[in-house]
Amino acid sequence: MRQVSTAQLQHWLAAHEPPCISLYQPTHRRHPDNAQDPIRFRNLLKTIATSLHEAYPSVDVAARLAPFEKLADDAEFWKYRTEGLAILSSASSFDVIDLQRPVSELLVVADSYHTKPLLRVMQSADRFQVLALNRHEAKLFEGNRDSLDQVAMAHVPTTITDALGDELTEKSLSNASYAGNAGGASGHAGGAMHHGHGSRKDEVEVDTSRFFRVIDRGVLEHHSRPSGLPLMLAALPEHHAPFREVSHNPFLMEHGIAMNADALDLDELRKEAWKHVEPLYLTRLGALIDEFEASRARERGSDDIWQVAEAAVSGRVATLLVEADRVIPGRLDPTGRVTLSEDVGPAIDDVLDDIAEHVLRKHGEVIVVPAARMPGKSGLAATYRY
Repeated sequence: MRQVSTAQLQHWLAAHEPPCISLYQPTHRRHPDNAQDPIRFRNLLKTIATSLHEAYPSVDVAARLAPFEKLADDAEFWKYRTEGLAILSSASSFDVIDLQRPVSELLVVADSYHTKPLLRVMQSADRFQVLALNRHEAKLFEGNRDSLDQVAMAHVPTTITDALGDELTEKSLSNASYAGNAGGASGHAGGAMHHGHGSRKDEVEVDTSRFFRVIDRGVLEHHSRPSGLPLMLAALPEHHAPFREVSHNPFLMEHGIAMNADALDLDELRKEAWKHVEPLYLTRLGALIDEFEASRARERGSDDIWQVAEAAVSGRVATLLVEADRVIPGRLDPTGRVTLSEDVGPAIDDVLDDIAEHVLRKHGEVIVVPAARMPGKSGLAATYRY
């Protein structure tokens, strides 16, 4: 699975030459359910073609559909899916995103991307990463309470050999042997003398420490900082202290999994991780809701859609809580004015989506929250900067 960063999200929120195609489809991990996924995908391609012909008659439809058609014919791609698929395509880009939660089938062809389903996954408060580590290899996983998948560790060496290269200490002791005989000058009866230059244990500890440093730097730079997700260490008990001693990763969680991650399947690893993540998740949600309630009491927060919309456009929203799966049909114009709609469908914008996008563009924080934990009934709750 490819990790999606905050920078990529900002890219999708930026202006692109229309038409922008946003495709969302539920997919399946296992046979026989996944056999229907490419069929449903091809049906969506027919809808894309129709929408492009109707709304953008000057566009080369065949050229815009070409990357979609190539993906439809990729049998290996359809063998290994997660719970959902998102594709965001413009004239200059074609981005395929695996989603770890199901999404409703949706196709939007418009002047900008429809990002609400993607925001729900990326901004959910229960997301985390797991670093599975031993002396020889490192693996990174990303998930939530429901799913966990391995992430490609871009630009990070994953084995001690790749990390240390020629600097890796020899696997055997460096010894010098000298022949001797009974009564000889060596003073050792008939044996060879071995002069060890450092013990094997010392060499292993030095190499392990250096390997852990490389992994820590790489994960921090290429995964923790771009995602902002908490990181849990999964390793044998004897490897926790050495890694934490060299780590400078502020996203590393205090508690980890003290066992060999390779001995667990993905679902077992997810369950072990969630035992530690869930208390932090609930604590964080509680703190965000408390902060909102306190701010609202001081008139520095609101759950009124019209007030929050104006605040989002003006850059006043510091934190926005959005109810998961809630859709409010309508449009938010550049002045912050909300126009609700009675129609529901792919051609109709979602006001919550529009507000969340404005908050992110103004460098605020958006967090998608389960309906049962939202502090109100409006679908959102905003804490203001001022």
